[in-house]
Amino acid sequence: MCPQAAAGGRRAASRAPGAHNVCRLLTRRAHGFYARDAGVAHRKNLGLLRKILCQESTKFKNVWTTHSASPIAYERGRIYLDNYQCCISSIAQEPRILYQKPKCSKSEKIEDALLLECPLGEMLPSPSDYKSSLIVLTVQNWLLRLSADSGEILEKIYLAGSCCKFRYLSWDTPQEVMVVKSAQNKLPAAARQAGIQQSVLFYLAVFQVLPLSFIGMLEINKKIFGNSVTDVAVSNGILIVMYSVGLVRLYNFQAISEQFMEQPFDLGHEFNWNGQVGVVGKYPFGLPCNIKITDTPPLLFEASSLENAFQIGGYPWHYIITPNKKKHKGVFHICSLKDNALAKNGIQDMKCCSLEPDWIYFHPDMSGRIIHVGPNLIKVLKLKEVKNNTDQMEIAEDFTIVANRENSVNNAVTVTASGRVVKKRFNLLDDDPEQETFKIVDYEDELDLLSTVAVTEIGADGRAHLDFHCNEHGILLKSIPLLESWDVTYSHEVYFDKDLVLHIEQKPNRRFSCYVYQMVCDTAKDDESSSHEKTERVFCKKGGRIFEYI
Repeated sequence: MCPQAAAGGRRAASRAPGAHNVCRLLTRRAHGFYARDAGVAHRKNLGLLRKILCQESTKFKNVWTTHSASPIAYERGRIYLDNYQCCISSIAQEPRILYQKPKCSKSEKIEDALLLECPLGEMLPSPSDYKSSLIVLTVQNWLLRLSADSGEILEKIYLAGSCCKFRYLSWDTPQEVMVVKSAQNKLPAAARQAGIQQSVLFYLAVFQVLPLSFIGMLEINKKIFGNSVTDVAVSNGILIVMYSVGLVRLYNFQAISEQFMEQPFDLGHEFNWNGQVGVVGKYPFGLPCNIKITDTPPLLFEASSLENAFQIGGYPWHYIITPNKKKHKGVFHICSLKDNALAKNGIQDMKCCSLEPDWIYFHPDMSGRIIHVGPNLIKVLKLKEVKNNTDQMEIAEDFTIVANRENSVNNAVTVTASGRVVKKRFNLLDDDPEQETFKIVDYEDELDLLSTVAVTEIGADGRAHLDFHCNEHGILLKSIPLLESWDVTYSHEVYFDKDLVLHIEQKPNRRFSCYVYQMVCDTAKDDESSSHEKTERVFCKKGGRIFEYI
């Protein structure tokens, strides 16, 4: 054999393990494990952002503030004012108006809105479908899809005539299936006195989104579901019907639509329905009510709970209710969905003495854990198997977060400077404004951080701070003081979105304020972004709106 051939043979033999590695890499890539995948890079970037955010030198600065006489909404870096007629980007350090429309009439008022984002890995019919859009519902039963960046109308669907008033938008499956719900149908007093009966309580219209397509419309009729129905919803493929007596009943929505759908319809197509000829989704015909429930559908599950409070989650599936008696308010039972068995330690009661009740919900991080929030304590609970009994689950504490109440003002006995002993005749409430109290608990899924807002009243002003905790262990990683005064009697919303913090406040007489904080990296020890001292403010007018800068 010539040397060249021998060398070639050796090179060929050396490639064999490499070829095996390539095959293994391709297999890992098929399962989503690929180091150069965009998702991996995105996760690494978010990990870096989390580390930067939690550094001691990183501050959040109140970069600008604005006020409005109408509600303010926030969605993914966009602030909406004037009933969604004005959209401002919250990303830049100065407010940048993305669009501003003329003031709309009362007949064009927007009742509700949902942000619609492009699904990954799907071919869509229109280039505009690949950009974020806003689904809005108007007072005149129009469903509009607007460009999130320009406000341009991309699609228009007319829902129905005066037979019902659609008022609410919600997700059945987030970013996939949307539900439009009407207000409860109520006859005028004169009609009721005349003995006219109203059997239809609610209408639900269900759509697949991007591309927007009509699944069906159904009515909730008291002849089928009973007289005491107070509310209805569709979530995760389940039709949820609530009753005035605290009863909650669950039905399979997909099975209902398959069993009772009389005829499918496509948007924009002509139809002949019950003697009416028109175009689906066009004025004046709107959408046909093509799901007619003629018999009580099979019941999946029912439970009785105070104020219809009912949640499902965890693994294996569990549900949370409050026993249906007023004396049990604030007591939560965690039970197995399989057999209704109460979990071991499944009765959670903080025994709070407060004006505002504690609240409980399944953790939105899909870990199956439970978050229980009281005035001065946050418990993160987990489900685990009982030892020597794999059929039963028990509730155990994963970690707790405790409010800072070192300077407690709830001493029953105090001694004055002269030595006189003073006894208090009453005890402070657990959520007394003079004590640090938890007001908001949220989860930032992209950074995997648990955020809390705690408030303490100091003199005439309330002071709030936003804290970031490790979602896995509850360790405090960062605390951000909010500069504006926090009045506990007002309504507040706080959004934490990666490097942005937004505080929306509703004051009396429909006065709304929006405070925008942005992350800044500054090694200076004394930074105005973390000080409550008054700083000079500059006022600027853009698009007819006044903004305050610090």
